[in-house]
Amino acid sequence: MPFKFEGLEVYQLALAVIDDVYTLSEALPKSEDFNLKSQIRRAATSIALNIAEGSVGQTDQEQARFVGLALRSGMEVVACLDIMKRRAYLPEPRPIAGLYRQLEILTAKLHTFRQSLDPQRRWARETARSVRA
Repeated sequence: MPFKFEGLEVYQLALAVIDDVYTLSEALPKSEDFNLKSQIRRAATSIALNIAEGSVGQTDQEQARFVGLALRSGMEVVACLDIMKRRAYLPEPRPIAGLYRQLEILTAKLHTFRQSLDPQRRWARETARSVRA
């Protein structure tokens, strides 16, 4: 693999999520083509894209910021799954549950990866010092 991000486990897991999101979203009603279907696909794709973009010539702190963006996109996919489940768009809930579990694993690994890149949590919006101020 010529690019370092391609060897990352989180990147490979993100690609698997994309595959499953594309498959799952095919079952959505036609009325959701330009709404939920498009949104969940873009959010899933954004996970992998942010992992890749953050890996290129950045500082660890900057890469941690992009991993944070990937995490946010993962949460967006979870919210889309919740909408799909709530609206009963799929006759069988198991595919949603399986994808949800994949996202639990991926986001946990992304959290760990981000922490390893910047253990001082400089990517966090508020530090103890800024909260006290």
